[in-house]
Amino acid sequence: MTDSKSRKAPAAAKPRIEATFGALDIGSSKIAALIVGRTETGELLVLGAGQRLSEGVKRGYITDLQATELAVREAVEQAERMAGINIDHVHVSCTSGGLSSTIARVEVDLGGGRIDEDDVDHLLVAGRETIQPGGRLVLHAQPALYTLDGATGVKKPIGLHAERLGVDIHVVFADGAPVRNIDQTVGAAYLGVRGIVASPIAAGTACLGEEERELGVALIEMGAAVTNISLYAGGMLVGLFTIPFGGSDITDAIASAFGLRRTEAERIKCFHGAATSSPRDNHDMIDLRLPDEDSKLVGTAARSADDKNSISRAQLVSVIRQPLDYLVGEVAKGLKALGFTGAQGQRIVLTGGCAELRGLADHMQVALGRTVRIGRPTGLVGLPDAHAGPAFSTLAGLVLFAANEPVDIRTVASSYQQVHKHSGAAVMQRLWRTFRANF
Repeated sequence: MTDSKSRKAPAAAKPRIEATFGALDIGSSKIAALIVGRTETGELLVLGAGQRLSEGVKRGYITDLQATELAVREAVEQAERMAGINIDHVHVSCTSGGLSSTIARVEVDLGGGRIDEDDVDHLLVAGRETIQPGGRLVLHAQPALYTLDGATGVKKPIGLHAERLGVDIHVVFADGAPVRNIDQTVGAAYLGVRGIVASPIAAGTACLGEEERELGVALIEMGAAVTNISLYAGGMLVGLFTIPFGGSDITDAIASAFGLRRTEAERIKCFHGAATSSPRDNHDMIDLRLPDEDSKLVGTAARSADDKNSISRAQLVSVIRQPLDYLVGEVAKGLKALGFTGAQGQRIVLTGGCAELRGLADHMQVALGRTVRIGRPTGLVGLPDAHAGPAFSTLAGLVLFAANEPVDIRTVASSYQQVHKHSGAAVMQRLWRTFRANF
């Protein structure tokens, strides 16, 4: 008789992949790729990931096509090797390029009839015809909340009756040339671009909960060279503000203060840096030598043997705080410009590589007087630990965006309807009045 303990448990069957999605985040410090498969149960399973140091990208703009294309190839090939499959198309992030957004509201007359899918399609086509890009490129034109005879906040109007049906449309614009450079670079790496997604939308998809987006939240994406502030309310993005400053500027300040190379300064910032100080900082010493060096001093070659090769953590924090305080001040200005005040202006989520700086959430909570948390990507199964931090929120959000296939009014078939257009400023004021009344 066979011993039951000696029997081997059957190997778990691999989940069946019904669709695959590729994502590519072209940032100023890193270029990262992700391949995700959707299983038959609807789970999004990470199949492969790759990363390379960014080359040829400054402040989010591609400045060297060949160098960036090579880094893109290497990152994607690494992800493909891990996944065991090749991909032909990707969704790509757009970090800068003069990103801006507006909310447009349109209405059509229905005459009190029952709303069906055709009525909604006609409304979206009417909204498309009201968009005035002014020579800029439209990245997104997504319907958000509907209105029925002036009643706001309707998510599913089909089946209801109304005299007039309206919709709030979130539109994101970008400068054409930087976006075309992204498309050209990815094409040079023999990949098709399925979609170019504004980085704040991708990061918000990965980091923000539905309730946060409904109640009102500011997502501050602190990248290497660009910080984007995106304001969410009523379930949609209602404002954008870009600051050309980020974590690499803090790294440069460390390199300049202590005579280090950038790579050395980045290592010290990541391992020993902090946004807040502690009583022990004057006693904790940081060796400026590289880990594999015995006595050679790093940094300036002219440094003499009598110079110190270590600094206190207090000195490092002091240097970090100077550019960081400048950035926090610019963030405060951006929040004020977006109207992020009152009861609705109390929640802030930090993400991006710079958000990994130790103590940053506590520091910004005190400086801005608001509740602050660190946002990390959610919604993916099997995300490697190395890609599970805030630095990879945009990358994860790209595949979530691709898998959700949000409606874009530019893809709806054209038809005619009588249109009533409302200005973006008026819609913004109406949204905030609604939130203040409810909360």
